[in-house]
Amino acid sequence: MKILALYLPQFHSIPENDKWWGKGYTEWTAVKNAKPLFANHYQPRIPLDNNYYDLSNNSGKTWFWQAELARKFGIYGFCIYHYWFEGKQLLERPMEILRDHKEIDINYCICWANETWSRNWYAQERTILLEQRYGDESAWIKHFEYLNTFFRDKRYIKIDNKPVINIYHSQEITCLKEMLECWNRLAIQEGYAGVYIVSGATSKGTDIREELIDAIYEFEPGYVLKNLLNGKDKYQYLFRTGISRLLNRVRKNKLLEHKIDIGMIYKYIENTVLSENVFPGTFPQWDNTPRTGSSGLCYINSSPELFREHLQALRTKYGNRKFLYINAWNEWGEGAYLEPDERYKYEYLQAISDVFGGES
Repeated sequence: MKILALYLPQFHSIPENDKWWGKGYTEWTAVKNAKPLFANHYQPRIPLDNNYYDLSNNSGKTWFWQAELARKFGIYGFCIYHYWFEGKQLLERPMEILRDHKEIDINYCICWANETWSRNWYAQERTILLEQRYGDESAWIKHFEYLNTFFRDKRYIKIDNKPVINIYHSQEITCLKEMLECWNRLAIQEGYAGVYIVSGATSKGTDIREELIDAIYEFEPGYVLKNLLNGKDKYQYLFRTGISRLLNRVRKNKLLEHKIDIGMIYKYIENTVLSENVFPGTFPQWDNTPRTGSSGLCYINSSPELFREHLQALRTKYGNRKFLYINAWNEWGEGAYLEPDERYKYEYLQAISDVFGGES
């Protein structure tokens, strides 16, 4: 079993985010502005040595550091979010920098985060910023041709000579059959055996069109929370959330509306029986209050020690699977990250090394 860490590229400014969120906006903006919302709430989170990096640096400085760190602690590769809207792209520059610096020693693949971008952070009214559309064959060819500049990279992850393409919500692509027929044809022309499609099992469920996909990856904690909680646990969670929401209608200092024990979610992940074509997934910690404030969600009682025990349980149960997906390498705005911070230093990375082995 190899570790794939999901990777967020939103650590550089782009014109669209400047327009939507304010000049110079990056993921660090939310992280720096976070506030504690309950006793012992770990916010704001500060990267170790105040390493608020910029991924648009053409030297690849941050990529070199991240790749070395990942290898040292036993992470096989990054699964990098890719934002493509019928030819329109966002946040593409960091992955292009990685592609162009062949000397950066890390394996990688893409995860097409095929969601419509909406304004729903910071308690703002939900409005569509950029709608996801899939176009026709000409759009699919254009998309493949762009992705193929990465597929040609020897570091790009392939299974059975098929470039791995993860799709976050493949079930939302009504033209998926036709799109994949096009991509497979083009891939074979390029000398590959086709494309290897890994569909996300997310809060929205899974794609039931099994004939179209090669595998599924579990995106946690969303999949368990929205799909697998039993009646008692779901009722208790919703009841506590409902009470907090009612109190927040009259309170000046708002309560955090969503809290859940991470140990309970870990047990669900460990006890779920996965089909052979499913890659298990998990997460080290989660707290999206930097983006969402009191309406956010925090998984409480997380720790490197608990994470280590959880990883060992997953390796024991699913050690024969090719990959374990971890959410995430650097989702700082959602509190889901492995990168070192001022409180835990390298402890979460060390937990991976302890279980799966690394250079340390």
